[in-house]
Amino acid sequence: MTSNSTAKTLVKTFLRTPHSLKTKFQAKQLLAQFLKTQPYSPSSTSILISVYSNFNLLHPSLFLFNSLNSPPLLAWKSIIKCYANSGHFLNSLTCFVQMRSFGIYPDPNMFPFVLKACVFLKNLRLGESIHGCIIRLGLDFDLFTGNALLNMYAKFQSLQPNGGHKVFAFNVFDGMPKSDELCGTSAQEKGASIIQLDRMTKVLEMMPKRDVVSWNTVIAGNAQNGMYEEALRMVREMGNANMKPDSFTLSSVLPIFAEYVDVIKGKEIHGYAIRHWFDSNCYIASSLIDMYANCARIEDSCGVFNLLSKRDDISWNSIIAACVQNGVFDEGLKLFRQMLTAEVKPRDVTFSSIMPACTYLTTLHLGKQLHGYIIRGGFNDNMFIASSLVDMYAKCGNIKAARWIFNQMEHHDMVSWTAIIMGYALHGHAHDALLLFKQMEMDGVKPNYVSYIAVFTACSHAGLPEEAWRYFNSMSRNHGIKPGLEHYAAMADLLGRAGKLEEAYEFIGSMHIAPTGSIWSTLLSACRVHKNLELAEKVANEIFKVDPENVGAYVLMSNMYAAARRWKDAAKMRIFMKKKGIRKEPACSWIEVKNRVHTFISGDKSHPLYDRIFEALKDLLEQIEREGYIPDTNEDFHDVDEEQKKYMIFSHSERLALAFGIISTPAGTTIRITKNIRVCVDCHTAIKLISKVVQREIIVRDNSRFHHFKDGKCSCRDYW
Repeated sequence: MTSNSTAKTLVKTFLRTPHSLKTKFQAKQLLAQFLKTQPYSPSSTSILISVYSNFNLLHPSLFLFNSLNSPPLLAWKSIIKCYANSGHFLNSLTCFVQMRSFGIYPDPNMFPFVLKACVFLKNLRLGESIHGCIIRLGLDFDLFTGNALLNMYAKFQSLQPNGGHKVFAFNVFDGMPKSDELCGTSAQEKGASIIQLDRMTKVLEMMPKRDVVSWNTVIAGNAQNGMYEEALRMVREMGNANMKPDSFTLSSVLPIFAEYVDVIKGKEIHGYAIRHWFDSNCYIASSLIDMYANCARIEDSCGVFNLLSKRDDISWNSIIAACVQNGVFDEGLKLFRQMLTAEVKPRDVTFSSIMPACTYLTTLHLGKQLHGYIIRGGFNDNMFIASSLVDMYAKCGNIKAARWIFNQMEHHDMVSWTAIIMGYALHGHAHDALLLFKQMEMDGVKPNYVSYIAVFTACSHAGLPEEAWRYFNSMSRNHGIKPGLEHYAAMADLLGRAGKLEEAYEFIGSMHIAPTGSIWSTLLSACRVHKNLELAEKVANEIFKVDPENVGAYVLMSNMYAAARRWKDAAKMRIFMKKKGIRKEPACSWIEVKNRVHTFISGDKSHPLYDRIFEALKDLLEQIEREGYIPDTNEDFHDVDEEQKKYMIFSHSERLALAFGIISTPAGTTIRITKNIRVCVDCHTAIKLISKVVQREIIVRDNSRFHHFKDGKCSCRDYW
């Protein structure tokens, strides 16, 4: 047999069994041999076009298609499919219309690609027209066409205003929500979303045959659009139809239980996954990790992750986000390092997840390392990552770096604007924060709930009550944002700092929602600063009504009684705390030196370099006393003599951290300290003078704000 006849035979064989071709290279070889050995034939050419369309080889498909004078149905179907799969959706629909104009009737296998094009072009009216065509041609019985229609209506449901989301108040498996439980959308938006839901349900009901894909499409469509009860009802109906849920079903349902923090139902799904060997599936495992994390069961999240034999980037990202979300920051960072060691490449969501850990732990060095990795990986143009970097640098004490990154961003969304505004607010640059807020509005970005918290924080730290009231009133009047607990807390804090204690008391009492213990606590703290014991007792009674376990309130009242020399009342508070098992959080400070975080507790002598730290503190005390420093023993509330009080103040945690930073870093290095509670007045005075005598910038972040000490002055201007 000659080589030419052999080639002819091979070409004919492949044309009879086109699915035996496995690679694009083989398909291209077939074309070459076809052109050499085969006479022109519309049917053979159409088969070859279908081969190319299966590999999404658009240009060779078009070359062959254009060679046909009257393309048969197979050629039309193949080119429509190839256009749709290659992302040329308008061309796909144009070909379909041209085919119909030639009087060629489509077959069922064509419609999934046509409907896909309608979805991507976001043209619901055209999709409805195609649906009508399917019904007129009597092709709505086809399973794949029906699944494509379900997918189309599910996708269009998510394109409704507000994503078609509805909020239900119900126990997950206990019945349907009432019509008046739909909220958060206008009647028109609500109606549009329900119409798409009804159409999707009707298509499912009218399908003579349904497979797992049919049920999964409807379940996922409802779940993704907030129709949680509908999704769960469909799961029950799926079971009644003797269809077993698969891994896709479970991954669609698990986020519902995560949303409603229903760990019991989530565990039932977990058990089902284990019994049917789905728990090793990375998507199911990631959904389980997310579900347990939302239910604050981080140990269970880690348990699911640890049992995975194969871990992809989705499962790594899920467990890292779970740890950070639940405040297990060190573990999140450890897992991130393990992910890199396992040579799993981080994605943009990885950095958005891990950055808050650096922010909370104020590990600026690690944050800079991550920033470098982001730049090397080409992620620095990602808006969400850039916003995380702005937030990280601002909360790690480097507001200049935060602003530089913000300025480098090509586009700013609400998250990036809020991050930089809050950053300036926490650093005490109130006027810059308010200027940025106005600029944001001028750029057409509408303020949201969180951005107003940043504005009130800025006003609070700068003592701007008039501006705060103006923003508070405009928030609901101009933008329709109803004040929440955080807004009330910020306003109460602002009024308290400004000494407007009675006004703050009336403001909290007139809230449209019941005040929490934390809101009253902001006023109690202000009463201590302004030494108003009478009002403090009234405020404390309000706190104990709503939050009888509030540790801070007992400590503040004990301290205020001690400051007023009412030692019996102070002792009563301490005894009551002891009986109730309420323990005060110890004052603690952190400092990062040479990539390691060192922790100091007030009065603690356990640090290996304590002797050197103590000597450095004595030396600093002598130097600042020559600058006029006099210890303010009013800040110590123990019933001891003055010398003992001086020693107690002398060994406050931030001073131990500061002395360690001075002896452990080169001269001129900026020292950054984090403290878990508010910096006391005496330490604030001492650190101002220390910054002058050692000629260093000292940045202290307490639980309220940043203090930048330099040349004997503080950025807060002694208003904090």
